[in-house]
Amino acid sequence: MTAEQLQHLIAAGLPCAHLHVEGDGRHWFATIVSDVFEGLRPVARHQRVYAALGQYMTTGEVHALSMRALTPAEWAAGKE
Repeated sequence: MTAEQLQHLIAAGLPCAHLHVEGDGRHWFATIVSDVFEGLRPVARHQRVYAALGQYMTTGEVHALSMRALTPAEWAAGKE
């Protein structure tokens, strides 16, 4: 799995205003900005991303994924 492949999988499952993925092939960090996160708590936001990745999370192809999942307003305001 490459960063580009992981980014494509997330983008295919979520409409993203901004998406950046980096990592070493097993451990990943993603910044994901999407309207679908509006009104969701952080855990629910992460669950939406995991759902977009589907089997890749359960088969171990994506071993570890840390993320910042933000709404466009949060991203514009520079929130963490």
